Amino acid sequence: MNCHSLARHIEELQPEASPQDVARLCLLLTNEYAELDDLLNCETLHRAWKDTGLRLQLATDQHAAMTQELEELANSDPKSFTQEQIWVLIRAIKVQSQILQMYVGHPLLDV
Repeated sequence: MNCHSLARHIEELQPEASPQDVARLCLLLTNEYAELDDLLNCETLHRAWKDTGLRLQLATDQHAAMTQELEELANSDPKSFTQEQIWVLIRAIKVQSQILQMYVGHPLLDV
């Protein structure tokens, strides 16, 4: 299986998906499965598509929440950051790292 045929299968599973969503899922699935031929099995592909979609939604939700916290933090004076505000920055770095890891397909340094 190649990316083109994987994209066709994803479009069948999720006909309302935008081309960007199909491409994103193709990237994430190819990062997850070294052997794309494993995804020729409809059951395996459906499970992988569902799991990957859930992980992507979770990461998107985490990113949105973290963006909101960072916007609030940006409006405060950095000279008077509290310990909690420092933890917001650390969590933001971790969330960004997790999202990047999903897209590059291999573990990054643990921060």
